[in-house]
Amino acid sequence: MAEELERAAAQAAALTKGEAQARLTELADLLAQANRAYYQEDAPSLEDAAYDALKRELAAIEARFPELKRPDSPSEQVGAAPAEGFSKITHSQRMLSLANAFDDADVADFVAGIRRYLGLSPEAELAFTAEPKIDGLSLSLRYEGGRLVSAATRGDGQVGENVTANARTISDIPLQLTGAPEVLEVRGEVYMSHADFAALNQRQEAAGAKTFANPRNAAAGSLRQLDAEVTRARPLRFFAYSWGELSEPLAATQMGAIERLRALGFATNDRTRRCETVEEMLAHYAGIEADRATLGYDIDGVVYKLDDLALQARLGLRSTTPRWAIAHKFPAELAWTRLEGIDIQVGRTGALSPVARLVPVTVGGVVVSNATLHNEDYIAGRDANGQPIRPDENGIGKDIRIGDRVQVYRAGDVIPKLADVDLSKRPDDAKPYVFPTTCPECGSEAIREEGDAVRRCTGGLICPAQAVEKLKHFVSRAAFDIEGLGAKQVEAFHADGWITEPADIFTLEDRYGSGLQQLKNREGWGEKSARNLFDAIAERRRIGLGRVIFALGIRHVGEVAANDLARHFGSWAALADTVDAAAPAAHAHRAAEAAELAERRAAADAGRRASLAKAREAAWADVPAAARAAWEDLTGIDGIGATVAVSLATTFEQVAERASIDRLIALLEIEAPAARATQSPVAGKTVVFTGSLEKMTRAEAKARAEALGAKVSGSVSAKTDLLVAGPGAGSKAAKAAELGIETIDEDAWLALVNDAPEGAVHGDG
Repeated sequence: MAEELERAAAQAAALTKGEAQARLTELADLLAQANRAYYQEDAPSLEDAAYDALKRELAAIEARFPELKRPDSPSEQVGAAPAEGFSKITHSQRMLSLANAFDDADVADFVAGIRRYLGLSPEAELAFTAEPKIDGLSLSLRYEGGRLVSAATRGDGQVGENVTANARTISDIPLQLTGAPEVLEVRGEVYMSHADFAALNQRQEAAGAKTFANPRNAAAGSLRQLDAEVTRARPLRFFAYSWGELSEPLAATQMGAIERLRALGFATNDRTRRCETVEEMLAHYAGIEADRATLGYDIDGVVYKLDDLALQARLGLRSTTPRWAIAHKFPAELAWTRLEGIDIQVGRTGALSPVARLVPVTVGGVVVSNATLHNEDYIAGRDANGQPIRPDENGIGKDIRIGDRVQVYRAGDVIPKLADVDLSKRPDDAKPYVFPTTCPECGSEAIREEGDAVRRCTGGLICPAQAVEKLKHFVSRAAFDIEGLGAKQVEAFHADGWITEPADIFTLEDRYGSGLQQLKNREGWGEKSARNLFDAIAERRRIGLGRVIFALGIRHVGEVAANDLARHFGSWAALADTVDAAAPAAHAHRAAEAAELAERRAAADAGRRASLAKAREAAWADVPAAARAAWEDLTGIDGIGATVAVSLATTFEQVAERASIDRLIALLEIEAPAARATQSPVAGKTVVFTGSLEKMTRAEAKARAEALGAKVSGSVSAKTDLLVAGPGAGSKAAKAAELGIETIDEDAWLALVNDAPEGAVHGDG
C-alpha cells in the first residue's frame, strides 16, 4: 500500500496544474460511471483494485493541488444516487464506506493511528473485532416498537432506495422483535450463497432467462426488483453487523452489540472474533483467507472495528469513512491457463481495447475465458512511461504472445487480468503481437495521440461500433433521456437501419410517415407505446444546452465540463464559433506538446537542459491573433483546460462528425442556461480567484460569483476584469499587475458581494 501511495504521489508531482485539472475531471467521470455501474446497475465496470487505484490517484492530485478539488469530488462521496423506480428514504444517520488496508503494514498503521489519536501508549490495552467482509449489498432496517417499518439501500450514503416490501421476503430478516430498543436501525449485508446462486442460475437458464455473473450481482439485482414477488423467489440472505439510530445502546462494546443482535433473532457471522493485538488480527485474517473457498459465500476481505464503543465515539468519522474501522482486502486470486487469441474491441470513444481469449479456467469459483489486456504497451511488456512490467530475470518486460501460458487474476471478482507469463512454456513459433493500426470495425486509421496509452479509431459515426455506443450515450439519463428509448431500443433500431445517427431520432416519425403503424407492429410494441415514444421524442426537441453538449459523447467532456461550457457560452452558436476559431491554436498546442517532448528527449540524450520555451514559441509562431483569443477564451473557463479544448476542436474538425452534429442541432430548440443577474457589482465581469481563500471554499466563491452574473475563469488574460487574491497568490497576481487588472483581497470581495442582490443561478443546461 505504501508503494502504491508513493507511486500515486509521484505521478501527481509530475503534473502541471492544467494537466492536473484535466485529469481530475477525467477521474471524476470514471469514478462516477463506476459508482453508477456498481451501486445502481448492479453490473460493476471496474474491479476493486482498479477502482482503488483511481481513488488513490485522485487523492494524490487533490493533495498536491487543493485549490483544484471539485465540490463534487468522488473523495467526498459514498456510493451513488438512488436509482429511479423506488421511493427514497433519508437515513437518520449516514451509511458510510470503509477505508482500505492492503497489507499487514497498513493494519499496523491503522492501529497505531488510533493510539495516536486517542493519546494511548503502545502498552495500553486496545481490542478489535475482526469479521469477514461480505460481498453483497448494504441494507439498513428500521424497527420501531419492535416492528420492521422500513428498509433502505445505502444509495449515496444519505438517501437510499425504499426496498421495504422486498426486505420483508427475506427469511433472515425478522419482521417483529422482542426486547429491542424502541428505535433500532440494524445494518448489514444482503447476499446469496454459492449453492443458492448456482441453483438460481440453473433455473434461469432452464427458463431461458438471463443468468447472473456472480452472487453479488444476483443479490443486488434481486433485492432491487420493483416487484417484491420476484425478490421472494430469489434465495437472499442477510448478515447483521452494525447499526444506525438507537433509542438506547445495545451494549458497551462492538462484540457485545453483535451478540445482542444475535439474541434478537438476526443472523450474524460466526467467524467474527475479538482480537487484542495486531498479531491476533492478522492471524484471524489469514485463517479466514485460507478458508475462503469453503465458506459458501463471497467475501473480499476482513473488517476490523475498535471494540470499545465509547472509544469509537471519541474517534468519530471522516467525511466518508469512520476512523475506528478498516477493511483489510484480500489479494487477487490467481490461476494459470493458455492464451488462445487476442481480439480487439472498439468502444464508444473509438478506443481499441485488446481482450485475451483464454482456455477456460476457474478463478475464485468463477469460470474465466476472457481477460483485459489494457493496451498495446501492456501487451508489449512496458508501462505508459516505457518502463518494463512483468520483468524477467534480466529486468526486461515480458511481452504477451498468442499461445503463451499466462497467469490470470481477479480482484474484486469483476474483470479478470493477466498477471504474468511463463516464458519456459512459450511455443517455439509464438510471434510478437502486432497491434493493429486500422480499426477492425470500419477500416479507418487508428491513431495514438502523444501521451495517450490508447489507440483510437478516427472513423467517428461511420464506425459501426462507435455509432451504436454513441447513440446509447446520447439517450442516457444525463443526456437526452428520452422515455421509452433506451439502450435496447437503440440497438434494435440501429440494427434495422431506422437510426444511424442522433438526428435520425428526431426525424423517425417523419421518415416513416406510417411510422406509428410500422412501429406498433414490431415485437414488443403496441399502438400506445409507439405513440408514447414519438411524443417523448417530440418533447425532447426542446432541451438545455448542457445536456446537448454532454450527449455528443465528446472525449473528456463529461457532465461537469458540459455544464461549465453551457454556462460560459450561453448558446450553441457561441460555443461552435469559438471552438472553430480556436482550431489553429489547438493544432499549435498539440504541435508544441510534441515539440517539447522531442526536445526533452534530445536534451536528455545530449546531457543538456531542454529549451522548452523555444520549442513552444516555434509551434505557436504562425497562429493568428483571433485563434489565440478564441483559445484563451475557451481554456480560460474555470474547469476547462487545454485537454478539453483540443478534444472539442478535434471533434468539430471531423467533416463527417461535424455534419452529423449540425444535422442534429438544426432539429433542436436549445435552451440557454438561466439568465445571469444584471444588477450586481460584478454582473457581466470575468473574475479570477487565486491563492488560498480562508473564509469560503473555492466552490462557494465560484457559485456566488456566477449567481451574481459574473463569469469565473481559471486564468488571467486581457479579458479578466477582477482578480480576487488570497494568501499565496503567485503568477496570476503578477500577470494581473502587468495587465493593469484590478486586484482585491478576500475581505474586499466579501464586502463587494455580500449585499448584492442574487439573480438566477445557472442550472445544468
